[in-house]
Amino acid sequence: MIKLLDLKKINSQYADELKKAAAKVIDSGWYLMGKQLEEFERKFATYIDTRHCIGLGNGLEALQLILNAYMEMGHMNEGDEVIVPANTYIASILAITENSLKPVLIEPNIETYNIDPKKIEEKITPKTKAIMIVHLYGQNAYSEKIGKLCNKYDLKLIEDAAQAHGTYYGDKRIGSLGDAAGFSFYPGKNLGALGDAGAITTNDPELAKIVRALGNYGSNIKYKNQYKGFNSRLDEIQAAFLRIKLKHLDDENDRRRKVANLYLDGIINDSIILPYVGDQKAHVWHLFVIRSQKREKLQKYLMDNGIQTLIHYPIPPHKQQAFKEWNNLSFPITEKIHREVLSLPISPVMDKSEIIRVIEVVNIFNKRKFHNVIL
Repeated sequence: MIKLLDLKKINSQYADELKKAAAKVIDSGWYLMGKQLEEFERKFATYIDTRHCIGLGNGLEALQLILNAYMEMGHMNEGDEVIVPANTYIASILAITENSLKPVLIEPNIETYNIDPKKIEEKITPKTKAIMIVHLYGQNAYSEKIGKLCNKYDLKLIEDAAQAHGTYYGDKRIGSLGDAAGFSFYPGKNLGALGDAGAITTNDPELAKIVRALGNYGSNIKYKNQYKGFNSRLDEIQAAFLRIKLKHLDDENDRRRKVANLYLDGIINDSIILPYVGDQKAHVWHLFVIRSQKREKLQKYLMDNGIQTLIHYPIPPHKQQAFKEWNNLSFPITEKIHREVLSLPISPVMDKSEIIRVIEVVNIFNKRKFHNVIL
């Protein structure tokens, strides 16, 4: 079986380092808010090129705390609007609704799957306070047009960078493009912990201070609670693991690009739409997402031939039961994407024989009467 993502194989590359790091933390007797976290925050801020990084419990809470902090700072109030792509993973939207803010869904560009900058301005109202861009599947979503809209209407620009560690826009890394960015270090991410973890990057010292307090029960000084916060902290062991894996992130991203380029050059099938790629540095290929009108048939065919795939994502947020008040809304481009997308295996540890096998099997799909083939 060719796995969609072999996490055991990825982490086994660094097993000795990871075990030593875990032992060091265990032996230290200090498990939260210690030197490992401080050092990871410093290194990740340097990597992204921002003044601040705050380690948190997960990516959802990172986005949630950015918005919560802006409310504490008086930039937003309950009922204000945040523009967000309609085809994002539901976490982007939950971060908004959990703060009693209103998500305003915008259709994506059908080629990039990222928010369509041309469709944003018509949805801006006096209640709009922020645009949340999502660097979906690992591809940069920022554009000069979006930056100009934020300046024109005095909007905060928030980056959902959960899938795009290391991606560039020009000579700047995502996570440094907007006012603040939320990262997830879920194990399957390009920079993945061995458990849940997340972070915020920003150049705003006030935002950084408030976020740090909010994630620590609303406290910057022990037992003095300035805000109604909650518990969202990146623990010492995960911080130690992330320090090790951060050193290898750019190399792993380059390996992902090589896999993606082999797919792009090798897959030739009229029934399959390949992902768009522009600037090579603007995509880190967290996922390699194709589209097909025969997706279910294709997915079964690939599984029958020993190739694991996954659908990112089968149901758009506005059709989820959690947002039943939106179920009658129509977003045709979003719905088409969710109906057709399928993620092929991609990882920094795929060998060339696996890549060639995927290409050969995909290329034969829909070209033979019997699809269970041995190549």
